[in-house]
Amino acid sequence: MKTALISHPASLAHDMGPGHPERPDRVRALMKRFGDEAFDDLVRVFAPRAEREMIERVHPAAYIDALAAARPGPGGSTRLDPDTVMNEGTWEAIHYAAGGACLAVDRVMRREVANAFVAMRPPGHHAERSTAMGFCFFNTAAIAARHAQAIHGAERVAIVDFDVHHGNGTQEIFWSDPSVLYCSTHQMPLFPGTGAADERGDHGTIVNAPLQPGDDGEAFREAIESAILPRLDAFAPHLVIVSAGFDAHRLDPLANLNLEASDFDWVTRALMAVADKHAGGQLVSVLEGGYDLDGLTDSAAAHVLGLMEAGLD
Repeated sequence: MKTALISHPASLAHDMGPGHPERPDRVRALMKRFGDEAFDDLVRVFAPRAEREMIERVHPAAYIDALAAARPGPGGSTRLDPDTVMNEGTWEAIHYAAGGACLAVDRVMRREVANAFVAMRPPGHHAERSTAMGFCFFNTAAIAARHAQAIHGAERVAIVDFDVHHGNGTQEIFWSDPSVLYCSTHQMPLFPGTGAADERGDHGTIVNAPLQPGDDGEAFREAIESAILPRLDAFAPHLVIVSAGFDAHRLDPLANLNLEASDFDWVTRALMAVADKHAGGQLVSVLEGGYDLDGLTDSAAAHVLGLMEAGLD
């Protein structure tokens, strides 16, 4: 089976203003890179728009309605916090991002593809149940996890987040849920300030492995091998979801880790090994951060090539 690449032009219509690092060029650069011959075997699929019930499994109706009411008209913008802005294209972009994540779960869990990468924006892992923040509006990884449980009967879902910023939203959503394991490597101290190693959740299903500014691939691999892989193995997930942020790359302007593209290739293969052992290879990856376009495209290319090769094994 092959790897699915899920995208939609709606991602390009969300724009938070000149100079904002989370910009449409991120997806443009990725799609250009995925036009290379090495990616010819990808199954390319347009994302559908998420249905409201998919989103309400994670976000309360009142929050969704408040976001809807905040939608600006043509040419306008609504600032939800200093970093998080809606324009006229945001509402559709966040629905297609969530729909793409759910479609990826469907295609993977129906065994139509080996695994999937969702090249959509905005990112989602900072969005809490009722709070948009950190460039994020709907928590797409969380929506995908709940979709897997509700529609496909996945009893245990693991979310692994290697974005350089801690996924406070995903942690908050699943803090008291023993059926979802959330594991994160991230730089500390750094926005949003959460993610200490002693933040474990009500059932011990939160696993934080913080890294220090200046850490490189060796420290990252040690954190994954010592703190995260053993917990994943013990949890034995029926689906692995990856919050795939590439802003831990050494070129990224928003952080101070020093990962290379080869580190993202390595972690992809490590997570695929977990998925192969416990979940029949079922893995869905959703784009989170990554703000230097060269670092982003090199790292995401390594990640997707790893997924493609795993699907052929």
